Amino acid sequence: MGSGRTETMRALFGADQPDAGEIRLHGASHPARIRSPRDAVRQGLALLTENRKEQGLLLPLDVRANVSLPSLPRFSTRTGWVRPSLEAAASGRWIDTLRVRCRDAAQRVGDLSGGNQQKVVVAKWLLRDCDILIFDEPTRGIDVGARFEIYQLLDQLAAQGKALLVVSSDLPELMALCDRIAVMSAGRLTATFARGEWTEDKIMAAALSGYLAAKA
Repeated sequence: MGSGRTETMRALFGADQPDAGEIRLHGASHPARIRSPRDAVRQGLALLTENRKEQGLLLPLDVRANVSLPSLPRFSTRTGWVRPSLEAAASGRWIDTLRVRCRDAAQRVGDLSGGNQQKVVVAKWLLRDCDILIFDEPTRGIDVGARFEIYQLLDQLAAQGKALLVVSSDLPELMALCDRIAVMSAGRLTATFARGEWTEDKIMAAALSGYLAAKA
């Protein structure tokens, strides 16, 4: 906590402006131009925010509206009216695929459990067909059963070829999920470990190194 990881993810997504650095996507020789979240979404990036209630969902609206929100142009007429039948069909497929437990797609998303709210956030970006998904604390505030479902979902997305960047303060969670773990400390990247290279002690040493160096 406080290492700058969430700020880094927001900068990648264009929500905050970086002071320096480049973002290269899909092995491109030229850096991507991402100056806003709109630019990021157009280039296939999605950010599942740490605070889903305040930044990831519109709690007073129903499940269907939340799922379809990033893709509204697909369901709208030229004059801007949403076609409910198209919106319902497209969002309903992802509600079924992710097994969102809701009365129906018209249920208010604020009435769902934390795990099902998280699934709605994932569904909206999958409907948009984003290739790179940034998960900031994907299981915070979720019970044990829902955590397991989220882990299964992450495995399935990776198997489908999606790129997943997971930010978590739960070290066992990262060690179970990740192929690589990058550690930040005091706003800087201090170490990167491949699976099989890391231990809890090495990760914690890297996480503290930036603060220890500052004190020295």
